[in-house]
Amino acid sequence: MGATPVKIIETEKDVAEGAAWLRARDPALARALEIAGPLPLRRRPDGFAALLNAIIGQQVSTASANAIWVRLEQGGLTQPSAVMAAGEQGLRAAGLSRQKIAYALALAEAGIDYHALRHAPDTEVIATLTAIKGIGVWTAEIYAMFALGRPDVFAPGDLALQEAARVIFDLPDRPKEKELRAMAEDWSPWRAVAARLFFTYYRVIKGREGVG
Repeated sequence: MGATPVKIIETEKDVAEGAAWLRARDPALARALEIAGPLPLRRRPDGFAALLNAIIGQQVSTASANAIWVRLEQGGLTQPSAVMAAGEQGLRAAGLSRQKIAYALALAEAGIDYHALRHAPDTEVIATLTAIKGIGVWTAEIYAMFALGRPDVFAPGDLALQEAARVIFDLPDRPKEKELRAMAEDWSPWRAVAARLFFTYYRVIKGREGVG
């Protein structure tokens, strides 16, 4: 594996640097980059609201998640203290299920130091987040990639990434999470850019072939 880049992914230039590395690393990735085109930055704000939004989006349609999020924003329920003050009744009124209420309260009560997470090692970020009820490995890895800009994190449990890998590498079946995690080691230290490539490539092939 190559040397870990010292910088966080902050700009399109950083993404392009990682893409150039991947292009030189693997002919299959080079072909995928030609199809995908320039990769998006996909950075988003970090912090409590980002993780709460991820919890709201679990196992519901985008439209439903967006509607609930709007109600939370309108009610000022996007900070830990406000969520705890609202309690079960207030969160239920905003449209959260019993399970999502438990997760939202667990996150609010966790007392995460989000500023410290920006400087913590990747493994510590994942461990800190997955210790909270309702936050799995996938959510933690997505947060590390796109909210914290970590360059060498991947989310092999994502079905879109699995399907993109199947097509890019002409595999007979979608690789399972464990298999794709092992494959991704070859894309270190730019695994998060590989993820951006796979997400973008998936949208391209889904549009062309109706991939489910």
